[in-house]
Amino acid sequence: MNVRKSSIWERIYLGIMFLVMYLPIGVVIAFSFNESKLPVRFTGFSLVWYEKLFADHAMMEALLNSLILGVLSCLLSAVIGTLGAVGLSRTRWRSRGLMEYISILPLMIPEIILGMVLMAFFYMLRLPFGMLTLLIGHTIFCVPYILIEVKARLEGLDPFLEEAARDMGAGPLRTFRDVTLPLVMPAVLSGSLLAFAMSMDDVVISIFINGPRLSTLPIKVYTQIKTGVTPEINALCTIMLAATVLAFAAWYLCKKLTGGKEEDEQQVD
Repeated sequence: MNVRKSSIWERIYLGIMFLVMYLPIGVVIAFSFNESKLPVRFTGFSLVWYEKLFADHAMMEALLNSLILGVLSCLLSAVIGTLGAVGLSRTRWRSRGLMEYISILPLMIPEIILGMVLMAFFYMLRLPFGMLTLLIGHTIFCVPYILIEVKARLEGLDPFLEEAARDMGAGPLRTFRDVTLPLVMPAVLSGSLLAFAMSMDDVVISIFINGPRLSTLPIKVYTQIKTGVTPEINALCTIMLAATVLAFAAWYLCKKLTGGKEEDEQQVD
């Protein structure tokens, strides 16, 4: 079997791509330990910006609000998106294609338009702007991410698995709980992680439907741009990046250990 070796130009191209992708991240991490306030040159190693970050109660409160909002919106989106994907996969109506397009419509609408529509809708319902409106708005644009993932997973499943469960006496609810849900759970988790990232990153929609007494982390960072961003933001980004890397490493390690145990059991069998 002949394996084609990569040329020097392909390696250079790949190196340039990685440099463009990860150099800004490296600069942010480096300047989070910079002693100087100006992000122009590195004057010395210091942890002062991490100390100021944890002492900034407004920033910590905004981070906590974003985490709570992201978790709650993901939980609601996971339930709604999973049930919606299961319902669409079992629908045999002629309007099924139209329903699928409508279900992912929040992804195709520009955020500024969706934010204005939600603001007018909540104002018409006389809902107080705050955590409730943010939760509803984030759930609306998070549902399609999970719905798409679960729907793609359902299309690849063997339909005879559910039929076999029903033949053995299981009802629709138990079939979904014991057969369908465990099979689509990886898609639910992957869609939820993506939805959580989008919720933590959202600025435009949150500005339209947020109240004056509540601040999320993206809004807090965005408003600080007008007065100048301090290296506290670099420290915050570094901490969030480290948490993401650790979470991914833990997931990969658990998957590796689980896969190794399964391989050992197969060898024993």
